[in-house]
Amino acid sequence: MTAFVNTAFFCAEKEFTEMPRNQFERMMFALMTVLVTVHAYVFYSLYVVNGGTFTQMTGEAHVLDAIRAMGGVSVLGRAVPIWAVVLIEFVLAYSLEVLVGSPCSFKLACKVFDPRSMHPVLFESAIICATVGIMCPAMSFLAAILYYPYQYMSFNIFTLLANWIKLVCFNFPFAFFSQLFFIQPLIRTCFKLIFRRNESGAAKPAQA
Repeated sequence: MTAFVNTAFFCAEKEFTEMPRNQFERMMFALMTVLVTVHAYVFYSLYVVNGGTFTQMTGEAHVLDAIRAMGGVSVLGRAVPIWAVVLIEFVLAYSLEVLVGSPCSFKLACKVFDPRSMHPVLFESAIICATVGIMCPAMSFLAAILYYPYQYMSFNIFTLLANWIKLVCFNFPFAFFSQLFFIQPLIRTCFKLIFRRNESGAAKPAQA
């Protein structure tokens, strides 16, 4: 068990050196993260959280058939196809990640931990946790507005807040574990393959 943990930390530390180093790479890293995250969250929301409700409402055996029977997913009181849900959430999530989530999570992690003395794996985990802590409530609030049951009831701020809290309770465990143990390791691996760095080549000019 100890050998496995040490190996995992070594691999993660090696990946940590391949993190974004300029604005373009940060934008691409956020794009890759949001692209995977949005698809995972739409699946989680439609199938895991609301799948049973959809099938009970329509009498269909499968979630996709139930969504088709309803005419799509209700967004702001209008039924839209699943691809439109993915597109809407992608635009919102990417904008929020670039403008708020990524910069604020790094600053928050630096306030709590010193990146110069802390193990790179632990510091990266702190950034991921801070990102989840910022993005999950923010995206859940936007989802509470988008998926509010406008067609069944008039808008009520207390109902909105109750739906927001419920969404946070549903989304936070999934967000935390999926980002920490699946999505971020996957994105770091893909990022390392796409943006290969010649560390030895970069070190020679520095020595000269």
